[in-house]
Amino acid sequence: MKHLAKAWPGRRTSTGHLQCRRSLVRRPSHDASLQPATRGRARHRSEKAMTPPERFDGLPLGSRCRQHGSQRICVVGSKREGIEMGSETSDPSPRSYPPSVSFVRRAGPVAVAPGIADTFAQIEQWLLEEASAERQMIDLLVKLIRQMKAAGSSVDRLTLHIGTLHPQLVGFAWVWNADDGFCDEVRVADAAVDSDAYRLNPLQRIVETAESIRREPTEPSSQAEFPIMIELAAAGMTDYVAIPLSGLDTRNVITIATKARGGFAEAEIDSLTRLFKLFALHVQRHSELKISENALGAYLGYGAAAKVLEGAIKRGAGDSIRAVIWISDLRNFTKMSDVLAPADMLVLLNAYFEAMASAVAAHGGEILKFIGDGMLAVFPETVGVAEASRAAVSAAREAIARLEASNRAIRVASDAEDHASLRAGIVLHEGEVFFGNIGAPDRLDFTVIGAAVNEACRVEALTKTIGRDLLLTEAVARHLSHDVEHLGEHQLRGVSARMSVYGMAG
Repeated sequence: MKHLAKAWPGRRTSTGHLQCRRSLVRRPSHDASLQPATRGRARHRSEKAMTPPERFDGLPLGSRCRQHGSQRICVVGSKREGIEMGSETSDPSPRSYPPSVSFVRRAGPVAVAPGIADTFAQIEQWLLEEASAERQMIDLLVKLIRQMKAAGSSVDRLTLHIGTLHPQLVGFAWVWNADDGFCDEVRVADAAVDSDAYRLNPLQRIVETAESIRREPTEPSSQAEFPIMIELAAAGMTDYVAIPLSGLDTRNVITIATKARGGFAEAEIDSLTRLFKLFALHVQRHSELKISENALGAYLGYGAAAKVLEGAIKRGAGDSIRAVIWISDLRNFTKMSDVLAPADMLVLLNAYFEAMASAVAAHGGEILKFIGDGMLAVFPETVGVAEASRAAVSAAREAIARLEASNRAIRVASDAEDHASLRAGIVLHEGEVFFGNIGAPDRLDFTVIGAAVNEACRVEALTKTIGRDLLLTEAVARHLSHDVEHLGEHQLRGVSARMSVYGMAG
C-alpha cells in the first residue's frame, strides 16, 4: 500500500531502514525498528517547566467519573457516555478526546490473575501460540499488559497506534494506564495529522524520521520538545519510550511510560524490545484485517462486508430477508450535468450523497450502492417491520432537511439565487428481498434483488410526476404513527396490480 506514505502512524523511510538516536540496545542495525533511543537530557537545567497546555496526544491519562443516579458519567469527546454500573466497565475514568479522536470501546480493568504467564519468556511463548486466537486488538492488548504486569514490568502507561486505509480515518489507537486499569480504543480522523496534537507529539517524529524516542518527562528540554511530557510529568511518569513496530508496508507505534524511580531498567527495556518484536506480528495481522473491513465496508456497506469476510463470496450465496427498501435519486441531475463543469458536479453529488447516506446510517440503514445519482439502501427488519418503517421515514425526513441546509449554505457562499439546488426523490417500500452475491463467476455484486425492489424503482418515478420529495407505499405507511396522505392508486410499469402511494401530511 505504497500510496499510504503519509498515513498515520507512518511508513518506512525511502531506504527501508529505521533510524534511532543514540540507541541503548546493542544489536545489529536491522533490529532498529524496535530499538529505543537514549532518553533526552536537559541542555539547560535552569529552564523552567512549561505551563501544561491542552492535551497533545488525544490520549489522556484519566481522572474520576461523576456519579449520576445509577450511572457513571464519562466524558468521551464532546458527549457524555453513561456506562451502566455492575458491568465490566462500571467504574471508568473519564478521558476527554479532541474532535479528531472518537471513542470506540473500553476494556478492563487490567488485573493480575493467577495462572497467567509470569516471566517474559512465557509471554514470548504465548505470543507465538495462544495469542493468535485473539480476534480483537483490544482483547489481545489487555491480555499482553496483564501478563507484562504479572512478570514484574514497571510500565504504568501504554499506548498503541495503528495506521489504516479508510476514506475518513487515518488510524486507530489504544490507551491504557495503571491508575484505573482501563484500556480505551479510539478512532483517529484524517484531520489529526494537521493538528498540533500530532505535530508536537513523539508520534510525528517516528512517522517522519523512523527513529525511536526515549525521554525523561520531567526534563525541561523534553517538555520543550514534546509538550505531552508536561502532562506525563504531572502524572508522575519518570521515563517514556516510543517504539516503531514494523510491518510489511506500515509502521505502527507503541509507547510506554513508567513512574518507577530512575525510569526503566535497561534489562526491562531489552525484554520489552523482544516482546514488542513478536507483538508487532500480531499488530500487522490485526491491521490488515481492519483495512479489509474498512475497504469492503466503504464500497459494499458494513453489513455486506461482514458477510463477505465471513466467507459468503460464492455466486448465489445469500439470504432472503424482509426489509424496508430505500431508493432515491437527485432531481434535475441530467440538466445540472449539462451546465456544470465536472468538478462542480462532483462537489454537488458528494454533498447530495453525504446528506442521504449520513441520514440513512444514523437511523440504522444499510447503504448498498450508488448508481449514478441514485442510491439503494435497506432497513432490515431485525426488530420488526414497524420499527424499520419508522426508522426509514425518520431517515428520509432528516435527509431532506440536510439537503435544505446544504442549499442554504450554497446560497450564502455563492451569494446568488440561481445556484444549483439539491433536491431528491425518495421512495420507501417494504417486502422480501434476496440479500447476497449476484453477477458473473469472477465479478460479483453484493446487493438485494426481488419483486419489492422492482416495485420500489417504479414508484420512485412517481416522485417527479406527483411532485413529492418523499413517497411511501402502503406496506410502509400502515406502520406509521405520523399523519400520512393518500395520493391515489397508480398503475406501475411492469407491475400487474395497482399500488397505493402515500405522502407525509402537512
